[in-house]
Amino acid sequence: MPYVDRQNRICGFLDIEENENSGKFLRRYFILDTREDNLVWYMDNPQNLPSGSPPVGAIKLTYISKVSDATKLRPKAEFCFVMNAGMRKYFLQANDQQDLVEWVNVLNKATKITVPKQTDSQSHTDNSTRHTENVGLKKQMSYRTEIVGGVPIITPTQKEEVNECGEGDKNYLKRSQSHLPYFSAKHPPDNAVIKAGYCVKQGAVMKNWKRRYFQLDENTIGYFKSELDKEPLRIIPLKEVHKVQECKQSDIMMRDNLFEIVTTSRTFYVQVSLWKTTFL
Repeated sequence: MPYVDRQNRICGFLDIEENENSGKFLRRYFILDTREDNLVWYMDNPQNLPSGSPPVGAIKLTYISKVSDATKLRPKAEFCFVMNAGMRKYFLQANDQQDLVEWVNVLNKATKITVPKQTDSQSHTDNSTRHTENVGLKKQMSYRTEIVGGVPIITPTQKEEVNECGEGDKNYLKRSQSHLPYFSAKHPPDNAVIKAGYCVKQGAVMKNWKRRYFQLDENTIGYFKSELDKEPLRIIPLKEVHKVQECKQSDIMMRDNLFEIVTTSRTFYVQVSLWKTTFL
């Protein structure tokens, strides 16, 4: 059974199919370290190995998309479960059914990407309001908060008022240029946000999954590291979007409620908590 060691890591023995599709399972000692954001495995318990012995395998937790029972996929392998990481499936065998259930649960919990609680979002909104008052900006903005699949969706209900000079706060919705020329458009400063909320997207190079804050207006969709950031990580002009549809690779990626935003240069894979094309 998995247990927690003195360093608060989850440890235990499992059998793993190290060579994909070989059908050969090898006994390994696994360490799930959430602080270091990785899952590593050794030939034996490191306490029984020479000092400094390296692991024989390692996976970053952000690369793991889902862990589930693999009874139907590998009927001949008893107490088998599958761990999806990138485009590969790692098959592992537990000692018994209870061991299998516990490992699946702890791995899914460690790799789950969550969105902020409503209370956290409210706290951020209050802090932003206080900051605005302190610097003497004379603008007001009202919001409507909806909970969709456990995800707070914040939508402005009115346009911001003009200041004493008769101009809107042009910095409020300012957007930076993307580092890729193809997505170099900026948001017009007076564009109203139609939808906003947290989703999980796949990286272009490393194929890991990260939580991002998305905003949609009439001309673009952009995403930020968090709702507190003013500069987006990327902006996609809607005129460059060819289609938005349910992701056909969802079975491969083992992610529910997955859709894709298809452009000429790239396809963006985005996961929402509730199946719905939230933005487009």
